Amino acid sequence: MWGFTSVYAIIETGGKQFKVAEGATLYVEKLDAAPGESVTFDKVFLVERDGDVVLGTPHVSGATVTGSIVEHGRGKKIIVYKYKSKKNYRRKQGHRQAYTKVKVTAING
Repeated sequence: MWGFTSVYAIIETGGKQFKVAEGATLYVEKLDAAPGESVTFDKVFLVERDGDVVLGTPHVSGATVTGSIVEHGRGKKIIVYKYKSKKNYRRKQGHRQAYTKVKVTAING
């Protein structure tokens, strides 16, 4: 259309689905790898390359998405507050979700 190639994929990791493109940065559930290491996502549901869409049933066979781990971290704190009226029952708890920041390097397949 404007002279660029559009390549994207829909992957699953950590029980969530993400639409990714080459060079994109995404925050996923914490992965067990060190920063700087390469990671491969093999649960690819859809690959789109220059208007050609390949849809898996449920996964596209042979398709992978590779990326490199940038950093690990923890998200913003949320407050979980349980309360029952007229029963003097109150529980306050905080939570910070761990994440891994991944930069997508290649979409294969």
